[in-house]
Amino acid sequence: MSTLPPPDSAGGSPQPFSAQTAAAAPQIIVQQQASALGRYGKFVLILLGMSVMALFGLTSAYQSYFSPPGGPQEKYHSLIKTAQEKIAIVDVSGTIMEGDGFVKKQLDFIREDEDVVAIVLRVDSPGGTVTGSDYLYHHIRKLCEDRDLPLVVSMGSICASGGYYLAMAVGDEEDAIFAEPTTWTGSIGVVIPHYDFSGLLENWDIKDDSIASHKYKLMGSPTRSLNEEQRAEERALFQELVNLSFEGFKDIVRSGRPKFRADDAALDAIATGQIFTAKQARDKGLVDKIGFIEDAIERAAELAGRDLDSVRCVKYDEPTPSLATLLSSAKSNPPSLLGADLRSFLDMTAPRAYYLCTWLPSVLSNSKP
Repeated sequence: MSTLPPPDSAGGSPQPFSAQTAAAAPQIIVQQQASALGRYGKFVLILLGMSVMALFGLTSAYQSYFSPPGGPQEKYHSLIKTAQEKIAIVDVSGTIMEGDGFVKKQLDFIREDEDVVAIVLRVDSPGGTVTGSDYLYHHIRKLCEDRDLPLVVSMGSICASGGYYLAMAVGDEEDAIFAEPTTWTGSIGVVIPHYDFSGLLENWDIKDDSIASHKYKLMGSPTRSLNEEQRAEERALFQELVNLSFEGFKDIVRSGRPKFRADDAALDAIATGQIFTAKQARDKGLVDKIGFIEDAIERAAELAGRDLDSVRCVKYDEPTPSLATLLSSAKSNPPSLLGADLRSFLDMTAPRAYYLCTWLPSVLSNSKP
């Protein structure tokens, strides 16, 4: 790099670079502002946590909005392609939300298909809301009873809490629940997530001064500051709600695991929220066999009284919307991201019970004693 300074304004030759010229040259000092994250880091982390909470609601909202029209698309899975009678695989994947979703569409599709002779319920889910889990359980049971269809469960990587709740739809059927060797299952229990942001608001001189018709109308609000007596009273009321949902869960387990019907102590020993491996679950009676979906299909054919060379196994995919359908939907119902965010956030602020295997409540718990 040259050590010569630029020419002077008169266009003369460059002058030699010296200590005097260096001292006369203007100095530029760049100052960088301190990061705001250090000051507002806790506030940012809390907002991040609230955003994670809202994702639960957003998942449900976007699944509903972007659900393409039309019923499920039947796809060949295995066995004899040309066979008329079918074993249907119903797929339950991801968190179970409320309302009619693709699982319900699969059930409705099977109801109208007289060629289906058995169902394999493929569950890879950590559970979800109490209402959503019970809704699907009810419709699975009703379909099997109305059509007299045998049901076999095949567990994927995780079939816990609300996912295990669905598996109980097998009822008294023997050797009907298969877990893969690496499956995690169990997590029998209920959680109502609750977070206390009142201390954070106090740091910003913000006070929740909501007006309600009764003190219980604001029960569970994360922004209200409560004394110990008020906090204990509200926790007792929520605990009663949890206990009622928990008893309902155990009743469902009794309906699907006959060995626990007359042995409350054995049921209480496994209904602790603990996650079990496939081998542990088999030894404790939570599942019947360790095997893959092919084993579940073979058992479903056996229960239906069919040979494997006389049936074909099918699954169902969501239809792929055409470009014209997407454009038409966007024109008639333009999506509102802000509206979806607001609805999801308000939805998540409502008290809600979950049959869900998750570490989220612990991650976002108030760190203060």
